[in-house]
Amino acid sequence: VLQQSQRHLLGEDLGQLSTKELEQLESQLEKSLKQIRSTKTQFMLDQVSGLQQKEQALLEVNRALRKKLEENTAPPQSSWEAREHNISYGRQPAPHSEAFLEPLECNNTLQVGYNFAAQHQLNAANSTPTADRIIPGWMH
Repeated sequence: VLQQSQRHLLGEDLGQLSTKELEQLESQLEKSLKQIRSTKTQFMLDQVSGLQQKEQALLEVNRALRKKLEENTAPPQSSWEAREHNISYGRQPAPHSEAFLEPLECNNTLQVGYNFAAQHQLNAANSTPTADRIIPGWMH
């Protein structure tokens, strides 16, 4: 009986059913479909609600991150103004060494590429004999 009922629900062996039995089967199928659709609709509404909650949480996080970014990128005006009032604009002491103001030598020739022989001659000409050889010749 159970197998026969299952076959009827699947649409098999319907030829031997009376009109009343077919109407009952149709009603049973409609009720089952209504229940399935209701369950599916509720499931989808629950999913939509969960996604809306996630969206709100992400929007809040996004707002907080934007605010933090704006705070970090824009310097606070009050602290800049406070620093300006606290800065003393006194003169810096002049350097005591006259060597500080010596003019630098300038080589006005343009060289494209690397010329090992010319560089070796330049280093030999500019280098001074020192005991420790820490300072390159071009820095003297």
